[in-house]
Amino acid sequence: MPNITVELLAGRSVEQRKAFARAVTEHAVEILGARPQDVRMVFNEITPDVVANGGVLASEDPSRAGVLAALDQN
Repeated sequence: MPNITVELLAGRSVEQRKAFARAVTEHAVEILGARPQDVRMVFNEITPDVVANGGVLASEDPSRAGVLAALDQN
C-alpha cells in the first residue's frame, strides 16, 4: 500500500488537491501496480513563514510573491 505524504504551501483549493490526488493515484496504479483504493495520500499544508528556500523564508522571498498572491486568492 503506497502511503504518500504531500507538503505544500497552504492555500490550494479542494479542487486542486482532488485533481492532484487523482493524478498521483493513477500513476501509482500504473507504475507501482497498486490498487487505487490502497493509495493513501496525506496533505500537510505549511505556511510560508515556516519554510525556507536558499536560506530565505518563502514569506520574505520576492521571487515567490506571485505564487503567494495566487494562493491568497483561493
